Order: sequence, then C-alpha cells, then structure tokens
Amino acid sequence: MGVVLLVRHGQASFGADDYDVLSETGWEQGRRLGTWLAERGVAPTRIRTGGMRRHRETAEAVAAAAGWEHEVQVDLGWDEFDHLGVVAAYPDRPEGELDRREFQRVFELATQRWTAGGYDADYPESWRGFVRRVREALDRACADAGPGGTVVVVSSGGPIAAACAALVDPDGDDPATYARLWSRFNTVVVNSSVTRVVVGSTGARLLSFNEHPHLEGASLTYR
Repeated sequence: MGVVLLVRHGQASFGADDYDVLSETGWEQGRRLGTWLAERGVAPTRIRTGGMRRHRETAEAVAAAAGWEHEVQVDLGWDEFDHLGVVAAYPDRPEGELDRREFQRVFELATQRWTAGGYDADYPESWRGFVRRVREALDRACADAGPGGTVVVVSSGGPIAAACAALVDPDGDDPATYARLWSRFNTVVVNSSVTRVVVGSTGARLLSFNEHPHLEGASLTYR
C-alpha cells in the first residue's frame, strides 16, 4: 500500500512586502516536523512541492531536520489559488489594509463568492479550474506512491483542502456540497500539519487530516 503525506507549508510572512517567504516560526515548524517524521521512520521515496517559495523553504527545513537527501520535484498543480486576487475581487471588501482578523472575515466571504461560480471572469483562475488541477496533481502523487512507496507533498491549505474534499466526496455530484467540504477543511489546516492518504487496490483513501502533534503553544499557527 502506498502513502501520500500532504504537508502544509510553514507560516508565511503575513503583512510583509513578500508574503511568500517563511517567517522564523515557519522555519521552526518545518524543522520540528522533519524531526517528528524521522523519529517515526518516515522515509519518502519521492518529495514534491508546489512552485511557491514557501513550499520550497518548508521542504528544505523538513528535509534538513529529517536527514532526507532526495531531489525535490516541482508540480505546479499544488500551488495555492490566488487568495489575494479572490479577496480583491470581492465587491464589499473594506478599503485600506486589513488586520489578520478582518482579513480572515473578508477572505471567507470572498471565497464563498468564488466557489459559488457565476463570476469566473472576475478571477485569474476559476474555482472549477483550481479543483481540476488539484485533482490531477493528487492523481499524479498517488500514482507515484504506487504499491509501497511514500510520497511527501508540500503544498498550501487550499490545495490540501481540495484534495481532502475530493477524497471524501469522490463523485462530486453536488458542487455546493464539495465547496462546503473544501471550506470546512481549508479554514482549519494548521501550518506544517500532515494529512495522510493511503493508496491501495481500490484507489486513494483519506486516512488522517491535519496531524500536528509536533506543535504546541506559539508554534501552532493557522495563517
């Protein structure tokens, strides 16, 4: 049986000129995760990341702490959606800079509009396009895991939530149900958490979601 470990990146730099950089907390989260995985004998056969800097830096921190020396493969299917573009397209967005609490409130409303469809022209990537590319990336990772392999994927909360929603609701007959599942997963994914997918003869199954026993106190963050 194969295993895919979906790792959310460490804390990025909210409010900085370049968000796509790990904070000091983010680097420490990655190192803690690497140590925790190594202590449990996790030895990946392949490591993949999305194309974002926070993905690459998290993979570097995890691999260094775990003692892994694999070449990292980039799969752009694991990139986060343009959350700033989604928020900017929200018609009732307040003017000026938003603090973390207000940004989260607006973010949730903006993503509801995005996932509802009907406004695709307002966004650089449609909700349906995002879901499609994540499902394809998940299929590639599961194929790589094959029988007996372990693939570590470093991505973001949005793609991990989309993958989990696809695994829980593989048929996706009701788009509204899928969007609600995605939203529930997406709002609680912890930085540097691990979600486990097992791959067997009947396909991929979600084994666990959002594991983070390596974190405590101030090291546990969501944004």
